[in-house]
Amino acid sequence: MKRRTHRAPRPEKICPVCGRPFAWRKKWARDWARVVYCSERCRRRRRAARRSPS
Repeated sequence: MKRRTHRAPRPEKICPVCGRPFAWRKKWARDWARVVYCSERCRRRRRAARRSPS
């Protein structure tokens, strides 16, 4: 039986639209510095979030 090795914790960011934390994904490896939103849905809703009075 193989033993699992412990992985280093992945970096996280907070989505400015929904406020949820999201972790690094291999898909974002090249662009992690530019990733701001957790999903396409939040990216599309960014304008609505800016307009709403909070």
